[in-house]
Amino acid sequence: MRRPKPIDEEFKFTGRVIISETDLKGIITFANRKFCEISGYSADELRGKPHNIIRHPDMPRIAFAKMWETIQRGSTWRGLVKNLRKDGLYYWVETEISPIRNDLHETVGYIAARKPASRANIEDATQKYRKLLEKESN
Repeated sequence: MRRPKPIDEEFKFTGRVIISETDLKGIITFANRKFCEISGYSADELRGKPHNIIRHPDMPRIAFAKMWETIQRGSTWRGLVKNLRKDGLYYWVETEISPIRNDLHETVGYIAARKPASRANIEDATQKYRKLLEKESN
């Protein structure tokens, strides 16, 4: 599946929480209706694809490296993420990702819950991420 070309226009949403689940490698195994609605993809288009299908190019790699480091050690990661919709618009979310464990307490996947981000947090994250991207390109 080809990634859409980003459009510098925000898609604002309200309402229910976006939920998705992945396997240990970040492959989507579940996407709730709200996730499909906000991302613009159907559940069938998302299932079996890497979660980074919705990663916006404005997101610095280090943000996701820290996220993976946190969840792989069994902790919950929280942060702001700028995502890319199928139509190229972007949307900001406050994200919380936690391990999913089986009866033996082994991590078998991850669950992410996301809600709309506040304007103040978006402005703060935009500045921080821009600086991180500049460092990455040097």
